[in-house]
Amino acid sequence: MREITLGKTGITVPQNAFGALPIQRVDQDTAVKLLRKAYDGGMRFFDTARAYTDSEVKVGAAFDGMRDKVFIASKTQAKDPDQFWKDLDTTLKNLRTDYLDIYQFHCANKCYRPGDGSGMYEAMLEAKKQGKIRHISITAHLIGVAEEIVSSGLYETLQFPFSYLASDRDIALVKACNEADMGFIAMKGLAGGLLTNSRACMAFMSEYNVLPIWGIQREAELDQWLSFFNEDYEMTDEIKEFIEKDKLNLQGDFCRGCGYCMPCTVDIQINQCARMSQLIRRSPSENFKGEFWQGEMAKIENCVDCGICKTKCPYGLDTPSLLRKNLADYKKIIRCEIEV
Repeated sequence: MREITLGKTGITVPQNAFGALPIQRVDQDTAVKLLRKAYDGGMRFFDTARAYTDSEVKVGAAFDGMRDKVFIASKTQAKDPDQFWKDLDTTLKNLRTDYLDIYQFHCANKCYRPGDGSGMYEAMLEAKKQGKIRHISITAHLIGVAEEIVSSGLYETLQFPFSYLASDRDIALVKACNEADMGFIAMKGLAGGLLTNSRACMAFMSEYNVLPIWGIQREAELDQWLSFFNEDYEMTDEIKEFIEKDKLNLQGDFCRGCGYCMPCTVDIQINQCARMSQLIRRSPSENFKGEFWQGEMAKIENCVDCGICKTKCPYGLDTPSLLRKNLADYKKIIRCEIEV
């Protein structure tokens, strides 16, 4: 297993890390079991966030008494220093620790700088001075913001979406981070669940100096990633051909399922409904065709075009249009099922 050093932080870990967003959907015993199995299997880097409901609590329970054996990153969505300190204190308590290896501004829509009037970067500096955090970092979804962050030289790592669907501009961002001695943490390595070939995903990551954090909720998912500690996952001509074909199938706008557009004013589950066409074809499940999801998809007809979801989408998608396209396609699929 290749090891990655996250730039000037000096943090060196296997290129195979745990994204702890999904464990908020399972009970604590299940989450702790997954996290400890991940550690036993070789993972050493674990990424969570204050915004992930009880994810931090579960990570804290899993690694209580063995804090020095793992690297833990968390995040704050605070917009002012008072909330920053509240978030940080809560996070440290949840994680049962007195420090974070990496603390990140979460889904930043701007590059916080010293003297910009927000006081946010100064709060990070003070937290580091107090020993509560070791490295100042940031996450972003907008490529322009991410590029500004890298050029600022103010942050030690950047977390940004990166998968084999990456554009040339995304790849240039990774290279810019490397040149700036800035660690790159790759989120959305499965494009929100649309990519289903774990070997192709791992092989792609092996081509770059990035640390992928795989969102893990089930033991079977974890087993896939842990298997690469003992199996070859380098890029091959066969995998390259598969990736090129898959990229053609996913050309154009598609929802990554991040959920930042939520909640919807008319209760549409946007982060699932806006990508139902891809989900139902790429990850077939009879559940998607059942009564529950038929009801959820029908809610799209209640869309009032308020536009709030569009303003929140970090990828700049025309979400209402995507929803309607997915509903039309979904109706065709269901109709065909009934006719058969």
